[in-house]
Amino acid sequence: MTALSDAFAQTNRDWLTDLPRETVQVKAWPNGKKVAVIFVLYVEAWGPGNGPSLRADMTSRNPDVVNGAFRQYAIEWGLPRVGRLFAEQGVPLTFALNALFPSSYPTVWRALRTSVPHAPILGHGMNNTTQLLPLNEGIGAQQAYIKQTLDLIERDTGERPIGWSSPSVYPNADTFSASAAAGIRYTLDGMDSDILSRLQTPSGPLLQIPYPAVTVDMGHYLTRGIEPVDLEKLWIDYVSELAREARVDPEREATVVAIGIHPFVVGTPTGAAAMRRVLETLKTLDEVWLTETRAVFDSVR
Repeated sequence: MTALSDAFAQTNRDWLTDLPRETVQVKAWPNGKKVAVIFVLYVEAWGPGNGPSLRADMTSRNPDVVNGAFRQYAIEWGLPRVGRLFAEQGVPLTFALNALFPSSYPTVWRALRTSVPHAPILGHGMNNTTQLLPLNEGIGAQQAYIKQTLDLIERDTGERPIGWSSPSVYPNADTFSASAAAGIRYTLDGMDSDILSRLQTPSGPLLQIPYPAVTVDMGHYLTRGIEPVDLEKLWIDYVSELAREARVDPEREATVVAIGIHPFVVGTPTGAAAMRRVLETLKTLDEVWLTETRAVFDSVR
């Protein structure tokens, strides 16, 4: 066991769920790479009048034209732009998909899917504001909600997800067992690590792919005023440091990071320019494997 996994070895139960949790030992990723980097594009629908707000001082207006246009631009222009960018760069992408999105925006969904046809789909709940996980109704209600999400995504896309990312990043301790019971095999709801781990749920094992909060673009952009050019530096520094650590200690366990991106941020022309520079830089790092969630899951199952 490496020093990196020693901390997990000290405790064999997860801090949130109290389920048995074990480190997944990975010496190296395919082709000897040491740092797996996954970009996850959040493809989200919103209840009427809900969703991210660029200008909090305008939310009391009716109609709230500024924030409404901010959301609509991200859907109709931002999502296709991000899909084209990743296709042009030849970099894998993962979709975290609200189940109501394909039927709400069929033209946008078809264009996005066409540009990145092989991106795995994660279930991301029904929508991202008004139909979230029923956290206060027991584990059975969550399992039914997750199954409904997967059924609807399969109906509208032809693909049944085996991965999960809770809508609005809002699970609770029951969500992990409920998602496994609904057929989910891996989750992005674990946010506390640089390496893979596996929960032993009553319905079977659930792989946790790290999704650290500090790398997600949305919160930085909307609540901290960080622009895409600043996120560019953050992402490059984050991955470059993991790569440096791997060079310094070749015996160090292979790491992985899933980075959440949203069309409100990287789907603007400014955001896409920053995202392009990030991808071009990361492709030059010998230690980095630019990949997607299903490939990581398949490499260790």
